[in-house]
Amino acid sequence: MRSTETQARSIGLRSERGPILAAIMLANSLVALDSTIIATSVPTITHQLGGFAQFPWLFSIYLLAQAVTVPIYGKLADMLGRKPVMLFGIAVFALGSLLCGVATSMVGLIAFRAMQGIGAGAVGSMSMTIAADIYTLHERAKVQAYLAGVWAASSVLGPLLGGIFSEYISWRWIFLINLPLTAAAAWMIQRRFTESAPRQRHRIDYLGAGLLTVGAGTLILALLQGGQSWPWTSMTSIALFAGGAAALAVFGWVEQHAANPILPPRIFTRRIIVASSLVSLLVGAVLLGLTSYVPAFAQGVRGSGALVAGLTSGALTLGWPVSASQAGKLYLRIGFRKTALIGSSMAALGAASLLLVGAASTLPRVAASCFLVGMGMGLIATPTLIAAQSSAEWSERGVVTSANSFARNIGSAVGVAVFGAVVNSHIGHDDHPTPAALNSAVQLVFIGVTVMALIMVAASAILPADRPAIPPGN
Repeated sequence: MRSTETQARSIGLRSERGPILAAIMLANSLVALDSTIIATSVPTITHQLGGFAQFPWLFSIYLLAQAVTVPIYGKLADMLGRKPVMLFGIAVFALGSLLCGVATSMVGLIAFRAMQGIGAGAVGSMSMTIAADIYTLHERAKVQAYLAGVWAASSVLGPLLGGIFSEYISWRWIFLINLPLTAAAAWMIQRRFTESAPRQRHRIDYLGAGLLTVGAGTLILALLQGGQSWPWTSMTSIALFAGGAAALAVFGWVEQHAANPILPPRIFTRRIIVASSLVSLLVGAVLLGLTSYVPAFAQGVRGSGALVAGLTSGALTLGWPVSASQAGKLYLRIGFRKTALIGSSMAALGAASLLLVGAASTLPRVAASCFLVGMGMGLIATPTLIAAQSSAEWSERGVVTSANSFARNIGSAVGVAVFGAVVNSHIGHDDHPTPAALNSAVQLVFIGVTVMALIMVAASAILPADRPAIPPGN
């Protein structure tokens, strides 16, 4: 059985890795941009297309489609190879972008955003899997830090670029600009990425894929839209939660009996996979809480503008790649568990420091806490992902990576539900809450974030204590 280091060399020539990394970073940046780029363009879009009441679906449907397809792409990548799945994702994302750019109604735009999300699910998960395939354990933390940095920067820049396109060119170019860039990424991957790892030819678990899509999609939809499009206690909410849970229960039974399950139950018998997935889920929830409500605090309580508010929460995404780039040196020296414990403790300390933030606190003070949380995230998110990837052979690495991404998507949806419910219970549905009321509501969010960060510390302690084994000469 070949080692991870040997596979990294056999899948692609070392001289080819730079262009491949540039291509997946470019594709990843577009996926990240499109999750936030329309935020500042909503007034312009709804003015031309109408359907103001439907615009939240432009965000939800993209995240939903992306989340439910990730596990399926992971399994397909282990069966067919990473390259065809990545190219398929880029093609679907590009087609969705083209159709969004020429949409003539809000309903059409929402449908095409779903297509974008379906493509984005492949691009995001395959980027991390390809990086794990072509880089050694020594190199992987720095490479994953690059990907995290691209994602973070793109997420922060998205609203700014969306505003520029809408105001000075046309909102349609928010989507059309993706076409030449995705073409460049696809061309680079097609020409430079050569896989030599063996592919598996098995029957695809269509029933499992369908049940997972329906079950997870229904639950995520219930979490994203509950309390907004319908009350939590409404029959719609109850039906969605019950239906989603039932579909996932049947999915679990089917996977135990399937010859080639889409999400093999055996991988969740490994402590390292369970721990890394739990950490990823909590990372998604914490990120959602801070990136959503720190700007609300900055604008609604401190009276800052949108740019300053974005920079305040952006400190979180600045800290992440800084520490992630050094995580490799740390986990090779002291192991994955100790590294994750240091990172989760830093994140918990940063979150706890937000409990001292009040209406009179300066925004640099808030940004410093966010930066500390981001530093902690870089030392826990990247090492736990790499630990999970390193525990799997090529034939399972796609599934393991996708399980990690899927957990983060679920965490984001849970964060939307939990923190949204907390804030709404405190301020109701007042579109213009007073600074005092908003400050009190955001304090509750900070408490919730701190609790989740503390659970992250406990999840880090579950990781195996061993240091990663390094083959001689590497």
